[in-house]
Amino acid sequence: MSANVPAANDEPDRLPRRLHGLPRGVERGPAVSVMPRRRLLLAGATWCAMRAVAEEPVEARSALRVTTRAGGVTRVLDGRMIVEAADGGLLLELADQRYEILQPDEIVSRERLGSLPLAPTPKDLGQRIQAELPPGFETHVTRHYVVCFDTSRDYARWAASLFERLAEAFLNYWSRAGLEVAAPREPLIVVIFAEREGYERYAARDLGAAVDRVVGYYNLMSNRVATYDLTGSESLRSGSAGGARRGPAEILALPDAAPLVSTLVHEATHQMAFNCGLHARLAPVPVWVSEGVATFFETPDLRSRSGWRGIGTVNRHRLERFRRTYRPGELEALVGTDDRFRDPATAPDAYAAAWALTWFLISTKHDPFVRYLGAMAGKTPFAADTPAQRLEDFAAAFAAAPADLEPALERHMARLETRTP
Repeated sequence: MSANVPAANDEPDRLPRRLHGLPRGVERGPAVSVMPRRRLLLAGATWCAMRAVAEEPVEARSALRVTTRAGGVTRVLDGRMIVEAADGGLLLELADQRYEILQPDEIVSRERLGSLPLAPTPKDLGQRIQAELPPGFETHVTRHYVVCFDTSRDYARWAASLFERLAEAFLNYWSRAGLEVAAPREPLIVVIFAEREGYERYAARDLGAAVDRVVGYYNLMSNRVATYDLTGSESLRSGSAGGARRGPAEILALPDAAPLVSTLVHEATHQMAFNCGLHARLAPVPVWVSEGVATFFETPDLRSRSGWRGIGTVNRHRLERFRRTYRPGELEALVGTDDRFRDPATAPDAYAAAWALTWFLISTKHDPFVRYLGAMAGKTPFAADTPAQRLEDFAAAFAAAPADLEPALERHMARLETRTP
């Protein structure tokens, strides 16, 4: 486990009033694609130098009923306490998986519950989510997912099938690698809009001005993936009679289908990683780690009926970008800070570098990388984090500083490029 796991009663002074600063860089699409290739915005992921209460595991922490009053509105919330700050502020997880940050001046009363009410059934959970959405949404339930949609049921079923294939493969891959991962204890929520306009109205509260550059994202606070039916993209609808949507099988036959599948798998990978034990929500997981894992899994296989077949296929798009843009000396900054991901001008290159570093470490330092992921999994919400600590964690795992591995990384990528069709 990570040396960063906080000591008992080592708690933050206060929780942030809001999680701000659209946290991950938005990747602009390549010129060959009409639709933006979006990237994840882990909404609210500006990491704060705070430490969570850790005297007992999350599963055993208090079930609370908290009465709050803010702006003249009184609410009664039942949830599991994730973090308690020294000033009495709370991070609460509600029954629908949302996180709520409650400031001490908002809290009227709190009482410990013997246990939380039973989690809603998948059907009830879907109805709760539908009540928050515009009219016309339906629910499709699978083993691991609740998909709320107002597009065609065929598209929702196809997307859910893709997510399920990913979930099983993701859990099997890391379990066999020796990591303690487990299927999410509650269904994961995905919201799919029929049209981009409806999606943008919904996503604007999370993405702000970036909404026009992002076609799907995972939100750490709500724990949901949101996207829209990408078969409605002009690049995919062109040539259809009357501009009609194509079915999933027909879409996968088109060259522009690759970004569609990549988008869905990338965001679903983030959601699974933050719910199976690989990462903890609101923990200071370095962005190169979370994005490296997502890009490692995202590569589509359009020969498969689902559009995605397996794990670790060479991500040609990322490889080409890394070879074209990477400059010696950048690896330390990639590992030590998240700055390059937050700047739209450098984010595409940072994603490519994250994929390259992850591929390199899995290929050449598999066991140390797995142990490193285990250490990252031990980080708790709002845990202390600094560039120096990140570099120290990296060096401890790989017995080398990032700069020491850079020449081998570049040679590995050069060889990979020559043998990849």
